[in-house]
Amino acid sequence: MTRTASTPRRPSDARIPPLENGDHLTREEFERRYNAMPDGIKAELIEGIVYMAPPALRWDSHGGPHADLMGWLVVYRAATPGVRVGDNASIRLDLDNMPQPDAAMIIEPSCGGQARLSADDYLEGAPELAAEIAASTVSIDLNEKLRVYRRNGVREYVVWRVEDQAIDWFALHGGQYVPLQSAADGLLHSAVFPGLWLDAGAMTHGRLSIVFEALHKGLATTEHSAFVAELESRKPR
Repeated sequence: MTRTASTPRRPSDARIPPLENGDHLTREEFERRYNAMPDGIKAELIEGIVYMAPPALRWDSHGGPHADLMGWLVVYRAATPGVRVGDNASIRLDLDNMPQPDAAMIIEPSCGGQARLSADDYLEGAPELAAEIAASTVSIDLNEKLRVYRRNGVREYVVWRVEDQAIDWFALHGGQYVPLQSAADGLLHSAVFPGLWLDAGAMTHGRLSIVFEALHKGLATTEHSAFVAELESRKPR
């Protein structure tokens, strides 16, 4: 729901109060106010509290890592029919939460995914994977937001702590998030998306050729081929 150009509020919105950082709102009221805000605003509702992003995001602490993360996910999507990737899309999780993760990846509803698209084009329910670029937002991303994603059943959660040059990748097991451990090859392997492999050290240091080399190894596995075939078999005929 991020807006990209600064425009005045519409006359019909004049009676709608603006969003303020720290507001306590229902998701319905948050949506109403957010839709009436000027372009260029990014806001999320986490546990009924409004969190608003700064008006400008910096290159090395957000813009660059965000682009690299999206590139990694988009390459996986290109090789995996039945999977979709979203960039900064608001998600209706529950009555008190409407986060806007930096990235999300879903299994398409027609292929058995757990989220769905609403009639007005919002993702409803938990994506299979959510990811955040965390610089100034580390505290909320690893606390309140982590608990919200866990409770709503987001199966994997990736947090790139830019200033620490570290990536946390959590997988949902038994109702709790458990950090993924590197496999014998030193890479992180998704438990939900076979073949989604990551060289975390290379990613945090901007060595994309190594990142994509690791990903292509994952995409060449029999596990990934079997996953693609499984997704295809789930599609309605």
